[in-house]
Amino acid sequence: MPSQPIKLGCIADDFTGATDLANNLVRAGMRVVQTIGVPEGNLNAEVDAVVVALKSRTIAPKHAVKQSLNALQWLRGQGARQIYFKYCSTFDSTAQGNIGPVTEALMAALGTDFTIATPAFPDNGRTVFKGYLFAGEGLLNESGMQNHPLTPMNDPNLVRVLQAQCQSKIGLIDYRATAMGADAVRARIAELKGQGVRIAIVDAVSNDDLLRLGPALADMPLVTAGSGVAIGLPANFGLAPTPQASALPPATGLRAVLSGSCSIATNKQVRHFIASGRPALALDPLRIASGQDAAAEALAWAEPNLKNGPVLIYSTAEPDTVKSVQHQLGVDAAGAMVERTLGAIARGLAERGVRQLVVAGGETSGACVQALGITQLQIGPQIDPGVPWCHTNTAHGALHLTLKSGNFGSEDFFTKAFAQLA
Repeated sequence: MPSQPIKLGCIADDFTGATDLANNLVRAGMRVVQTIGVPEGNLNAEVDAVVVALKSRTIAPKHAVKQSLNALQWLRGQGARQIYFKYCSTFDSTAQGNIGPVTEALMAALGTDFTIATPAFPDNGRTVFKGYLFAGEGLLNESGMQNHPLTPMNDPNLVRVLQAQCQSKIGLIDYRATAMGADAVRARIAELKGQGVRIAIVDAVSNDDLLRLGPALADMPLVTAGSGVAIGLPANFGLAPTPQASALPPATGLRAVLSGSCSIATNKQVRHFIASGRPALALDPLRIASGQDAAAEALAWAEPNLKNGPVLIYSTAEPDTVKSVQHQLGVDAAGAMVERTLGAIARGLAERGVRQLVVAGGETSGACVQALGITQLQIGPQIDPGVPWCHTNTAHGALHLTLKSGNFGSEDFFTKAFAQLA
């Protein structure tokens, strides 16, 4: 254990979601380290919070539960005073989980009979009103998430979605309570507990709602949420925003972007990068499936282009194209095949001197981080809401890395990210 026990221990169900959460904690004044998976030994850093990044969002529920409980055990060993289970701001899940099963397992392990659940992240257009999740101006199921290749979201009613995954009774802390502040939220929690509710979806339509919610969660052993709730928690530990929390070493080396997400936002970012005249190469999943060494071909293409600025290598595609490939190859096989290829490309780029790397997509980020052998990330400044630069050491040298959730970032994100480092 570090000389000072950590204040907040976090479990994230994917790698981009982990940096999203860490970003909000850093902006609110916490010193944060993100680990890739559960560390084998004790933490060797003096920080306020640790985010353990798992790749558990789309695996079988029993495996997600096991990994999450292992993370909980390690975090408690580091002295964590509160546990935060982080999932996506689009509540990505299926009728079987994994949000519900993991939440209930963590509650049992911590011996707590109540927690909250809310993916609200207003800075990125994710708001919850009367229990319904909105993405931008429309309901979640009209946002493009209904076309997600792994976890399509067709019901925006979060009480209903979570109830399908849980044995516990699910309730709602609605906008009237969050608007009135911590005392009203506490009163509503007491009321719900009296009705046998064990998990409550929480309405939040603004950052002010989340900041008012924060004090009501101070004594809660377990908080479950997207990253938005994180802005209201550091103050419970007496911390305030400071620039020192996000300081990173200077950036050097070549620059590249790897994109595997097929979200609407990432498709726009790919098109913007290409329209700017910068070099970009599309990966063909069918060509990979035929046995061609697409990674070697991509690296051979990238090598002469890297000296002229950032390059983009992408498997990002529109929904109809994705469905066609999945139909021919199978959903799981297609995804795993492309992820392995992008991971191999990430490793090859690092071998060729890339020291500034943007990765788009949760599954893609997981594959690239694992291929690079990264075990820990120092969290730095925000590029766009939910997406910070990070710093780590690899076998090939120091690396500045950003792991972007598919749905996050402005259209010019790929170029803006490098401009910020410069």
